[in-house]
Amino acid sequence: MSELKIVPTGYLDPVARTLVSAAMADLSDRYGGTGDDTPVDPAQFDPPRGAFLVAWLDGEPVACGGWRTFHLDGDAAEIKRMFTLASARRRGVAMAVLRAVEESAKAAGRTRAILETGGLQPEAIALYERAGYRLIDNFGYYKDEPDVRSYGRDL
Repeated sequence: MSELKIVPTGYLDPVARTLVSAAMADLSDRYGGTGDDTPVDPAQFDPPRGAFLVAWLDGEPVACGGWRTFHLDGDAAEIKRMFTLASARRRGVAMAVLRAVEESAKAAGRTRAILETGGLQPEAIALYERAGYRLIDNFGYYKDEPDVRSYGRDL
């Protein structure tokens, strides 16, 4: 891999917004609609109750991911907005971002990471399973959707 830097970035930062918009477009292509209607307040990603990270590869922003404290369990970090541009895929970037998100959550005192994904995201499912995530009871905005997959892992 070339030079990869993963840095905390405000959720409303223009670079973060561009990556999140690309993530929503990708989800929209897969699922239709806006891509993800989960309510998100940008302040949820502000420390110490959350964080948002951007990965830079050779000086270009290529990936993002964040966590927010899960509202039903203050010990859990809900991972949101994991996304890697197609040009940076299959290079270890997504795993590096996931591990950085987990470390950020752990440093803030979270003991478990949880997330939602869907059956039309097989590459995300493979990433999470490779990283040690296991299926858990569905919990989030899409918990009643037939194709939702909820995962969790102790940090």
